[in-house]
Parts: sequence; C-alpha cells; structure tokens
Amino acid sequence: MPDAAGLLAVDWDAPPGVGAAMTTRVGGASIAPWQSLNLGDHVGDQPEQVARNRSGLRAAAQLPDAPRWLRQVHGTRVVLLDALPPGESPEADAAVTTRAGIVCAVLTADCLPVLLAACDGSAVAAAHAGWRGLAAGVLEATTRQLRECATPGVALQAWLGPGIGPTRFEVGNDVRDAFVAGDPGAQAGFSPTPEGRWLCNLYLLARRRLAAAGVQQITGGTYCTYDDESRFYSHRRDVQHRRLAGTGRMAALIWRRT
Repeated sequence: MPDAAGLLAVDWDAPPGVGAAMTTRVGGASIAPWQSLNLGDHVGDQPEQVARNRSGLRAAAQLPDAPRWLRQVHGTRVVLLDALPPGESPEADAAVTTRAGIVCAVLTADCLPVLLAACDGSAVAAAHAGWRGLAAGVLEATTRQLRECATPGVALQAWLGPGIGPTRFEVGNDVRDAFVAGDPGAQAGFSPTPEGRWLCNLYLLARRRLAAAGVQQITGGTYCTYDDESRFYSHRRDVQHRRLAGTGRMAALIWRRT
C-alpha cells in the first residue's frame, strides 16, 4: 500500500547503499484527468502543476538530487548518466549510473517500470519496458550496460513495478509474433480471447527476458495499473477506453546513496 506520501513500497532486498522509490497517483497537485501526482510533462497537464509535483516528490522520497528525466520513445537506447550534465533529458528508455547522488528515473502508465542493480550496489539502472521496447530488447540492453559499469562478475537483481496486468492487456497477432519470433517459449505469455486476440502477460515476458540475460533475483510484478484506479494511472483505461483528455505518469526511481 502507498505510504502517506503516495509512494509504493519497492519490495526487494535492496543492495547496500541503494535507494529506490515508486510513485502512485496519490498526493499531488494536478486536477482531473491527471489527478493528482502526475509527473509527466508531456501529457497535457499544466506545467506549473507538474513542476510542483516533481518538487514534492524530491522531498517525499528523500532524493539526493532531482531525477534525471528521459525523453522516452519505446526504444532500446540506454544512457550512462555519469557524464551527462544535470538538466539534460536524452532520448532513451533506460538509464544507468555508478555515481552516488544521481537519480535514474522512468515514467509509466501501463508500461512496465523495471529497476535494476548490481547486488553489491556498485551500479543501478531504471528501464521503461512497454511491449515494443521489451520485444526489441530494452532489458537486455540495460543489463549489458549495467554489467559494463558494475563490479566485474557481480550478480544483478531486478524489481518489476506496476504495469497493466495479464487480464487487461489485449493485443493482436503482431504483438505476439514480435515476442514468439525470437523466443518460442514466449507463447506462455499469451492467452487467446474468444474474439481471436490475445491477453498479454508483460510480467511473465519481462521475467523470461531478464532470466535469459542472467538476472536471477527478480521481484515485484504483482500489480495491475488498469484495475487499480485509486493508486495508478492507466493510459489504456483512461485514454483509449474512456476517451479522457489525458492521464498522468508515475515514476520509478533508483539511486546510489554512497
């Protein structure tokens, strides 16, 4: 459950010196249809409200610095934040850092937010894994970059944040084919519907890909953004199905304290 600040518990055994946080929609300043803790500055919300929400997040989550926001495009690019100046927002869907005080962040509203860390705390990462990025290899790209930056040979661990659940994410053959073409076992992530479409289990597919990339400690993956309207934004629920003017974005964040 969220705490008083509207944060969701990141239920993993955090590596030493690593902080992590996941926001909900609770506890912000935005009005409908973005109410209330919208952190996305690209979804039609008032800029001053987004700025207020982002400022409040830094205090509520006790972040060491402002998050390094990305311009997410459902791709596979991973950026190393260590050499980027503060305030720069690169086009990418994942970020890695080895430096204390830099906050990796991704925004989501149905896509999976995935937090990753070297088990000794030497490097951390955040990835945005919608179905397109997941099928194209964003998690594999992130784990490769994380290993390059972390202590050699150290194991990795991951946490899957709130995403659209397996009973709500209806897709066509194109989505199923994108996964099954490279991994026949990915068929387990799709259940047929009476209408000839598929229900897609993003959590299962993400776990398969992380495991294949050598990540053995994987937690989280128990939420559904579509069903839990009181806590989560959902683009499919609010924009595609209800035809609202917009919906907000939540943030998954990770950083090294030391």
